[in-house]
Amino acid sequence: MNKKFIFPVTVVFLLILGIFIGMKIQDAVSDDKITSQVRKFNDALEVTSRYYVDDVDSQKLTEDAIKGMLQSLDPHSVYITAEQLKRVNEDFQGSFEGIGVEFDIINDTLTIVSPINGGPSEKLGILAGDKIVEIDGINVVKIARDDVPKKLKGPKGTKVTVTIVRAGMEKPLEFEIIRDQIPIYSVDASFMYDSETGYIKVSRFAAKTYDEFMKAMAEMKSQGMKRVVLDLRSDPGGYLDQAFRIASEFIPAGKKIVYTKSRIKDFNEEYISEGGRYTDIPLVVLVNGGSASASEIVSGAVQDWDRGLIVGENTFGKGLVQRQFDLPDGSAFRVTTARYYTPSGRLIQKPYEGNKYEKIADTDVEGDNLEHKNDIQDSTRPAYKTMGGRTVYGGGGITPDYIVKLDTLTNYSVQMRRLNLFYIYTEKYMSNNRSRIESMYKTVNEFRDNFSVSETMMDELKNLASEKGIALNEYEFEQDSEFIKASIKFQIARDIWGNNGSYAVWVGNDEQFLKAISLFDEAVKLSELKQ
Repeated sequence: MNKKFIFPVTVVFLLILGIFIGMKIQDAVSDDKITSQVRKFNDALEVTSRYYVDDVDSQKLTEDAIKGMLQSLDPHSVYITAEQLKRVNEDFQGSFEGIGVEFDIINDTLTIVSPINGGPSEKLGILAGDKIVEIDGINVVKIARDDVPKKLKGPKGTKVTVTIVRAGMEKPLEFEIIRDQIPIYSVDASFMYDSETGYIKVSRFAAKTYDEFMKAMAEMKSQGMKRVVLDLRSDPGGYLDQAFRIASEFIPAGKKIVYTKSRIKDFNEEYISEGGRYTDIPLVVLVNGGSASASEIVSGAVQDWDRGLIVGENTFGKGLVQRQFDLPDGSAFRVTTARYYTPSGRLIQKPYEGNKYEKIADTDVEGDNLEHKNDIQDSTRPAYKTMGGRTVYGGGGITPDYIVKLDTLTNYSVQMRRLNLFYIYTEKYMSNNRSRIESMYKTVNEFRDNFSVSETMMDELKNLASEKGIALNEYEFEQDSEFIKASIKFQIARDIWGNNGSYAVWVGNDEQFLKAISLFDEAVKLSELKQ
């Protein structure tokens, strides 16, 4: 056999075995049928590789075949290349090895957005706004974004030298950085909004999310937290066990959090709360259209048990569970093996055909939806009852108890965001005003409550936008003025106080959050339905 075929055929063979043997479903499919399909693909690949008019990449053909097979199943059964899998593992295992910075390319220059807390760059005194112009003596002005990790990441203990230009410093600064293990946090922010109200933002459910969550909650409790807003907006999900453990902290022991159903008996599972430290704390959960999977498990359990209120916009609607199977070349694939259901029996998966979702009309009406009379009601959304007797619907995500829609930005603001002008403007502003702001505002709450973006600052931003080719639209600028001011203020707070500071400022102008904190009395009243 031509050597071209040995590796791809092996991959396909192992793929089929991985699906039908590794997933323990060989009892559902004839061995002869599997063998005949492997032979069929082998013949097609071999003939194509031998006789196609041009040279073919047999590995690519095999990968495309795997992708095509999985795409015919559902939107979440996918093939992951070895390179993609490495990045995915970093994101969800919670760490990587490197120098510990968040970066962006601003005006062709590698710019530090923020050093990561506890990382080697922060310990050496590298600051937000610093510009890296050389790496190991090589000029990196105009470096491509994708090339940055290749130069800055590396094994723990190895060294890299960076030359930095810093505002206010006449000469460049040189830092020798010893790479280290860098944590990737999934709890983006946690702080006390006021003397009683805690806020915690979870961006995804990774391997260490529960541990991060519990640490943040304990810190806020020590500061007097008596109620909490859990922000799951734009959280795409992740590990089911992490969602279960977080939900268990709010829901009393013995109550079902989520359960899965599969045609494979071994994949049918129930997750029963073990109880936690926060089963009595008033709770409001924020969600939106980017809240999916594990986020919907948490919000669905809270809603079904009438444990707290859900505020925001309809969630994504992902009720499918995948398992990942690794392949010999370092790639992997994920196959949907079960569906999950909320405690009331809801399957919140929205309709799909193959790998495409069907569009659901957005007819939800803003306001009090505690009885879910505003849910999208059609034949595809069956009705269920919460444990307190309220009607809720399946078949299309979690509909909030209070629907609050955010205003759509104008094209003018969208263009400014696309070009990262809020950051660019703030970086320039802070180079001249940082020490003054730090001396005037000792805490982020003082800054949030007392600092105002001036008309001069707004005019400077307009001028910057014009310089970048964005034609001024006065009507759109005025329409988005509050958002624009909040964005500038957000960036200033992030520069000085990091993520906690920026979120503390942002939620002060966030209509969904402000609605949430007005509803705690209602959340208490609702949770008492089952007490």
